[in-house]
Amino acid sequence: MHDVAVVGAGPAGLFLAAALAERGIDVVVLERRGGPRLHSRAIGIHPPSLAALDRLGVLEPVLAAGVRIDRGIVRIDGEMVAELDFSGVPEPFPFVVSLPQVATERILRSQLATRAPDALRGGVQVERFERRARGVGVLGHTARGDDLRVEARLVVGADGPLSAVRSAARIRDTVYPYPYRYVMGDVLDETAEGPVAVLHLHPKGIVESFPLPGGRRRWVTHLPNGGALANAAAPDSGETNDPVVAAELSRLIFERTGVRTDARTSTMTSVFGVRRRTVPRMGDGRMLLIGDAAHEVSPIGGQGMNLGWLDAEALAGIVPDLLAAERNAGARASALVREFERGRLGSAARASRTAEFNMVMGRPTTRLGFAARRLVVRAASTPALHDRLARAFTMHSL
Repeated sequence: MHDVAVVGAGPAGLFLAAALAERGIDVVVLERRGGPRLHSRAIGIHPPSLAALDRLGVLEPVLAAGVRIDRGIVRIDGEMVAELDFSGVPEPFPFVVSLPQVATERILRSQLATRAPDALRGGVQVERFERRARGVGVLGHTARGDDLRVEARLVVGADGPLSAVRSAARIRDTVYPYPYRYVMGDVLDETAEGPVAVLHLHPKGIVESFPLPGGRRRWVTHLPNGGALANAAAPDSGETNDPVVAAELSRLIFERTGVRTDARTSTMTSVFGVRRRTVPRMGDGRMLLIGDAAHEVSPIGGQGMNLGWLDAEALAGIVPDLLAAERNAGARASALVREFERGRLGSAARASRTAEFNMVMGRPTTRLGFAARRLVVRAASTPALHDRLARAFTMHSL
């Protein structure tokens, strides 16, 4: 019997497994995919996560592979109207690192392989869970059709918004859909912005751009209702590299910013909706949740992956006590879980509020509404608000 079975080998699951293996805990990771991701998904690594990655021992390769973002600027009609400088946020990491999720997962996989070479099992479909007197049975099948049976004292769901662990633990989730849809893509960076995050405000919707390693740039903007991509994808669709989507994204970027991008250099496109998902609890003494399985927030602002890492670090810190407590007193294990989930659900709630502010400030609006938005943006650059906003956007409140 393993100490812990982690379901899902995304960023949060890999972080948790590596952190547990470092503590000498017997961990197994069960992942549906047979290999690494192909597309970049999340890219922003915020200062609290950089500190967590440092404690895990993987900060050096993350910094070496990523792009350091020290500031963000806001443009309207090409003119810079506000600047958010991260140098005033608390040390030791007054910056955000841009690194595609495929790269961070590769680094975390390597760290896990060093600590526990046989922990990661890919190509596994988990189908059901059976509670035992001293643990949980995880049952399913492998890609070759063989039966899967794993026994663990604790099971952790890092298996995303449609979590099978959450369903098995009978934890009710509430979903709040937002009436916004976005299009995103990565192309060759032909701007002169360098390692700076840029937000272009426009009445038809914000256009965001972020530097990527390898001389590329990510662009994100609102999709118009009834436009060329009106029926392109559902909120859960993954990333592809669709030339039609890339061309439409380039058209929208030029229309709203005057910046020309070359759709022929696209390496990833995505059309997505946004929503918020909440749960009243993050598990019991035997089945627990982290990351999107527990709290899905809008990807606008790039907080979801970071929340998952902070969940994973916090949970890794109490797992030794959970394992000891369940041998002796179930009440002690319950108290540890309640304390863990109070802190992490509180962080998720604060992240959701920040994401909602980002969406409201960037949504399409009227001419009068856009004039009001200009005033808000200019006020945000004043000394009284600047540092507070910098702290919020770098997740120092989490």
